[in-house]
Amino acid sequence: MNDTSVNVDTNKNFEPNIIAFCCRWCSYSAADLAGSLRLKYPANVKIVQIPCTGRIALINLLQAMEYGADGVFISGCLLGDCHYVAGNFRAKTLVEYAKKLFAEIGIDPERVHLYFNSASMGPQFAETCRMFTEKIRELGPFYK
Repeated sequence: MNDTSVNVDTNKNFEPNIIAFCCRWCSYSAADLAGSLRLKYPANVKIVQIPCTGRIALINLLQAMEYGADGVFISGCLLGDCHYVAGNFRAKTLVEYAKKLFAEIGIDPERVHLYFNSASMGPQFAETCRMFTEKIRELGPFYK
């Protein structure tokens, strides 16, 4: 699978399938706030609520890609504000490892990312979704 061989012109009409793993305490609340404020973000971002970003495993990221996601991001509490003390630091370590692994097996490491959004950051969450969608759109479909 070679991520570099996509025609840029075909990416204009490409709508990526994105999975967002959001912690229930902060990022899911930020997504809810974005919706309450009627902020626009791409409908192709599918949100999966998780208890804590520290509960995500590498297999979750890989399976999301295997089942059709073009990109995956994890969104959790701000560093130092995790409800489970260090879950977001664990997620940070996991995403760093995942990026290295993705690069080694020929997947663009930009297809996985970690963001931090507190419950009051609805506008930032919406912007995160827009930016990540645009990044994945530029990369093109995962399966070609």
